[in-house]
Amino acid sequence: MITYFLGIDPGNSGGLACVHADGHLCLASPMPDTERDIYDWIDQWPQCETRAVLEAVHAFPGQGVTSMFTFGQSYGSLRMALVASGIPWDTVSPQKWQEVFGLKTPKAAKLTQTQKKNANKAKAQQLFPGVRIIHATADALLLAEYARRNQ
Repeated sequence: MITYFLGIDPGNSGGLACVHADGHLCLASPMPDTERDIYDWIDQWPQCETRAVLEAVHAFPGQGVTSMFTFGQSYGSLRMALVASGIPWDTVSPQKWQEVFGLKTPKAAKLTQTQKKNANKAKAQQLFPGVRIIHATADALLLAEYARRNQ
């Protein structure tokens, strides 16, 4: 039986979150600084009771080669930490998980990145009242809750 649901928002400004099957927050943190820290965070959850969702990401036109290489390296580290920990995982597009929470906005709305992040944070605060949520953990919490709802 799955007891823990991990949500992983990759990137330096992303985060990691774990939600219990009963819907309560276990832990949320900004993205750790090193590969070992990432592995230690993920490996603390029992593999036979844990399922993870990693946000599917891709390159965008105009992004620099160096920044995309660094981001890809980080994304690969997250995948390898899951593999090494023996935790099964899926990827989900931002559009898919955001739609579940009513956060998908039409392109015509032309929201800024800050407005989108604030909407995600507000939704996470609504779902996890009493929890101190920052931008770095908001999407990870929503991804973990998405995993829990779609088990």
